Amino acid sequence: MTARTIRRTTAVKSRIATAGAIVVAGSLLLTACGDQTQSGEKSVESSKAPLFDQLPKAIQDKGVVKVGSDISYAPVEFKDKSGKTVGIDPDLADALGKQLGVTFEFENGTFDSLLTGLRSKRYDMAMSAMTDTKDRQNGVDSDTGKKVGEGVDFVDYFTAGVSLYTKQGAKTGITTWSDVCGKKIVVQRATVSEDLAKAESKKCTSAGKGKISIESFDNDQQAQTRLRSGGAVVGSSDAPVAAYAAKTSGGGKDFEVVGEQVEAAPYGIAVAKGSPLAKALKDAMDAIIKSGEYAKILDKWGAGEGAVTEAKINGGS
Repeated sequence: MTARTIRRTTAVKSRIATAGAIVVAGSLLLTACGDQTQSGEKSVESSKAPLFDQLPKAIQDKGVVKVGSDISYAPVEFKDKSGKTVGIDPDLADALGKQLGVTFEFENGTFDSLLTGLRSKRYDMAMSAMTDTKDRQNGVDSDTGKKVGEGVDFVDYFTAGVSLYTKQGAKTGITTWSDVCGKKIVVQRATVSEDLAKAESKKCTSAGKGKISIESFDNDQQAQTRLRSGGAVVGSSDAPVAAYAAKTSGGGKDFEVVGEQVEAAPYGIAVAKGSPLAKALKDAMDAIIKSGEYAKILDKWGAGEGAVTEAKINGGS
C-alpha cells in the first residue's frame, strides 16, 4: 500500500573568503540542504508517478489519500491474522498509488457511516465494496426517498451481484429470494442485501406468504456469526463475499451458497461531488486494467468474474 519515496540531496557549494565565515556558512547550508531534501522528495515522487499531476493539490501536498472502509468484508477488505488490512480493495489501492504517487491509508468504520465521513471530510474517499446507485449519487435515503446529503461521485471498478447462503447441509429449500418468505435472514446494515430483503418482504406479505424477519448488523462477520449459531435460516451478502465465506469459514464447512446471484451492479469508489479526484482515480484504474495488474489482483482473491474492462464515473443505476 505504500508508495515509497526516494530521497535526493541537493549539494550547495559556496566560496567564502575567511575560514570563520566558511564554518558559519557551512552550518547554515547544511540546514538549508535538509529543507531542500524535503521539498525535493515530492518532486522525485511525482516525476516517477505518471498521474500525480491530476490529483487535487491538497492531496499532492500531503501525499496521502484517506480511505474510509468497513474492514470486515472478506475478501474485499479485512484484517489478516497479523492485523494487517488486506484484500481486493487494499491491493487495488496499492496499484493505484503507484500510478498516482501517493499512499492510500485505510481507516476502519461501519459501512453505514462511510458516506457521512466522506461528506464531513474525514475521508478523501470511501472504498468498501460500495454499490454505485443513483440514490447514493444524489444523496437520497433509499428507504424514505428523502434527501439526506449532497450525494457523491463514484468511480466504478468491479461488478458484483448478491447471493444467499445457509449453514452447510441445512436443507432449507431456499434457492431464490421468494423462498425466504416467512423466514429469518441476517444481513449487513445499509447494504443492497438489506434493501433486497425489505423489498422482498413486502412482496411476501402481498402474496400472503408471511413477511421476512430481517436482522441487520454493523458488519458482515456479525451476521455470519448469528447464522452459524442457528439464530437465522439464511444470510445474504455480495456474491464474492458469500463465496469466500463458504470457502473459508470453518475450513469450508460452515456455509454454502444457494441459488444464483442477483442484482449485479458496479462497485464504486465514492468521492465528494464534483471532486477532480474522480477523474484521477478513473485514469489510474484504467492504467492498471490495461497493464494487467488489475486482473492479477482479482484472480489472487478468486474474484475474476467481477472484472470490468474500463472504469466508469457514475455508471450505476
